[in-house]
Amino acid sequence: MRAAAENLTPVTLELGGKSPAILAPDADIDSAACDIAYGKFLNAGQTCIAPDYVLVGRERADMLIDALRRYIERYWPEPARNAEYTSVINERHVARLRGYIEEARSRGAGVLTVGPEAPAGSRRIPPTLIVDPPDDLAVMRDEIFGPVLPVKTYTDLNQAIEYVNDHDRPLALYLFTKSGRTRDDVLKRTVSGGACVNDTLIYIAAEDLPFGGVGASGFGHYHGAEGFDTFSKLKPVFHRPFAGLGRMTRPPYGRVHDLLKRILIG
Repeated sequence: MRAAAENLTPVTLELGGKSPAILAPDADIDSAACDIAYGKFLNAGQTCIAPDYVLVGRERADMLIDALRRYIERYWPEPARNAEYTSVINERHVARLRGYIEEARSRGAGVLTVGPEAPAGSRRIPPTLIVDPPDDLAVMRDEIFGPVLPVKTYTDLNQAIEYVNDHDRPLALYLFTKSGRTRDDVLKRTVSGGACVNDTLIYIAAEDLPFGGVGASGFGHYHGAEGFDTFSKLKPVFHRPFAGLGRMTRPPYGRVHDLLKRILIG
């Protein structure tokens, strides 16, 4: 954006951020875990719209964690050697992600690693769940962009909505619910670049659905007609085919001017 500003070039920014996955009290735990596990750990979590953390009712957190572990093991058994799992992009990010995990462990948060640790020198980090980490941990402040998933609990859905609203606007918001009323309420009361109900990631494949961020997650849209508009310059042209009203309002002022003044100004 800085480079573009020097040349007065317009841009659209898609910046990622901390995209929440909210499980409403009526959500199907097994179905939600199936989609969240895939959406989070695809490409070892290195996608801009991967779910960054999960919000689930306290009484159902253990069920969700068990289901997440089961689906992770189904998708990527033995991730340290699985050709369908992948490495973290470079050593700097490996160190960053391991730092998140160690800080969470040192602060007493539950840390669940799914699968064996990779051998020394590998850039593979196995899928890792962090249960109820304190909000001041780095893993809850930074965009994770890696195979680490915090699971936060709430006592009531309003608390989950308030939690999302108390943080920067996310690029994506994932909601799992069977209720149309709950869906409408959460979408009405939250702001995000986009939203996906009862799935993850797949909404980006809808090529005619505008994609982009809001606030800290960016601005502008691309895909479909909105993408064409974003990367084009609309040139308005006004063509007057005959003498118009404008000439009647020029000095010296007369009755038409006085009439328009009364209409426009009162």
